[in-house]
Amino acid sequence: MEKIKLNNGVEMPVLGIGTFMIGSDDAESAVNYALKHGYRLIDTANAYMNEKAVGRAIKKSGVPREEIFVSTKLWPSVYEDEDAIEKTLKRLDLDYIDLLFLHQPAGDYKKAYKMLEKAYKEGKIKAIGISNFEGKYIEEILNECEIKPQVIQVEVHPYFTQEELRKITDKEDIKIMAWYPLGHGDKSLLLENVFQKLGEKYHKSPAQIILRWHTQMGFIVIPGSKNEKHIDDNMNIFDFKLTDDEMKEIAKINKNVRYYHRTDDNLKQFASFAPDFESQK
Repeated sequence: MEKIKLNNGVEMPVLGIGTFMIGSDDAESAVNYALKHGYRLIDTANAYMNEKAVGRAIKKSGVPREEIFVSTKLWPSVYEDEDAIEKTLKRLDLDYIDLLFLHQPAGDYKKAYKMLEKAYKEGKIKAIGISNFEGKYIEEILNECEIKPQVIQVEVHPYFTQEELRKITDKEDIKIMAWYPLGHGDKSLLLENVFQKLGEKYHKSPAQIILRWHTQMGFIVIPGSKNEKHIDDNMNIFDFKLTDDEMKEIAKINKNVRYYHRTDDNLKQFASFAPDFESQK
């Protein structure tokens, strides 16, 4: 497994398993399987309602805690809850979180960011993240923070390479973690001629070529799956390397097109949406 060094010196794996839209039972099985087959990065969130399952899988795997990099996210409805991080730790049944994100720039995210900084100083979290804080939101955080974030999680794939955001993250040495890394299941992306050709050359699937592209772009990537074969295949990308010319060919298909479009109304809804996180199995 290749690793990437964050701006605070912490190292994290460049590839992990995501658990978005995966129920508790499946998440527990998938994470347990992934850890037993070489994965060392697990991504979850309050809002995924599977943190308890992820915690159980970590314990069941038998992999030493210090070898596992766990990232999760605080949901906006708990941004003003001084105990939100402690509750998250309890659900995961962990003593610390390797990377804790603010999930959306909604609600009192400035207060929440200070809460992350406090937890960071106390050693409860090893790195600070912001998720979906693009444009004015990342600039605001950078202007006001005491400790700048180590990672930002956003939509990234070969059709949308985050060129504008990278002007900031490259300058500030903030790493990008990709969601929708395979284009939200868009077959047209997987069927692009460049991925078909490279797949034949390297004896890999188009999805594996795209995941390798992510890691060579310097992105952290967390494809989600509950299918054991897919989990294995997603990990099997480190025995080849795309050439500079091949990376340039992939760059040509960038359309600067997203699959997800968030609105201001969405942010208001996020701030008011308050699930009972303790009710998860």
